[in-house]
Amino acid sequence: MASANKTMGGAFERIGGVNALPVILMIIALPLVGSFSSWMTLTVAGLAMGMMIFLMASGLSLIFGLMDVLNFGHSAFISFGAFIAASVLAALAFWVESDSVLLNFLALFLAVSAAALFGLIAGWFFERVIIKPVYRDHLRQILITIGALIIAEQLILTIWGGAPIPVERPAILQGSIIIGDVAIEIYRIFAFLLGLAAFLALYLVLNRTRVGLLIRAGVENREMVEALGFRIDRVFIAVFMAGSALAAIGGSMWAGYQGLISATLGSELMVLVFIVVIIGGLGSIEGSLLGALLVGLLGNYVAFIFPKLSLASNMLLMLIVLLWRPWGLRPAVKH
Repeated sequence: MASANKTMGGAFERIGGVNALPVILMIIALPLVGSFSSWMTLTVAGLAMGMMIFLMASGLSLIFGLMDVLNFGHSAFISFGAFIAASVLAALAFWVESDSVLLNFLALFLAVSAAALFGLIAGWFFERVIIKPVYRDHLRQILITIGALIIAEQLILTIWGGAPIPVERPAILQGSIIIGDVAIEIYRIFAFLLGLAAFLALYLVLNRTRVGLLIRAGVENREMVEALGFRIDRVFIAVFMAGSALAAIGGSMWAGYQGLISATLGSELMVLVFIVVIIGGLGSIEGSLLGALLVGLLGNYVAFIFPKLSLASNMLLMLIVLLWRPWGLRPAVKH
């Protein structure tokens, strides 16, 4: 039996190991969905959703893995990012509705940039004022960050009101590309490409720069990095700010994806974000990407094939992954 398991494990690693899981899931789903056009639509939607969730989850994964901070207030950055981007797009309605590709992309760039800038500034304030006093105290971290989340949601209600707000996509990102019987929304393609660009940027920073080396070393052994004379606290601030900005960018993209947003947007998405961080492995960008893609794809497939199981699908995914790999798919620290 042990020999058989070892042989199966070796075969699994030869076809890509955990990295091949999204592809394996796509292949399994094809005969279950039945129609190729439906499968293709669900797959593109799942990949786009996964990339947007990755934007939100990657920052939290680094914060959790490097700083050992249980930040339940992370979803506040998602919500504010969505509402700020929606407000900028509404203010630039003429550019958004224009036939000019340049004006469309300029409006989108300003909306996403405003969300990211808010994430950077608010992330710095949040880390300095709220997180710093409760380092290494998980119970107080949970209580104080949940409190901050409640305050943030009330601020959103005060500023934007309680009614859901419609979000208009720039004209260039409206409509679909028709390939045979398959209709692929342009916005989903853009969301996937943006998430992929963010992953590549994070991967290069973490694996090809001195700052990335410090971050990875801090994830594995913070005390040793401090003993070598490096100011790991400054790295913490930078990571927290970057993670908050990524959450805000993810929120801004999700706003356009949904088309209608409310003050509870961030808290509703936070469950998916934590699932991705847990199954991917703490502190791992590659793990966050894998987890996000699996969550996005599985959610779309199950909602189509077994609608009654759609709400439980991600919890079942987390249960299966943790029973198989208790430390996640691609943990930053090997156990």
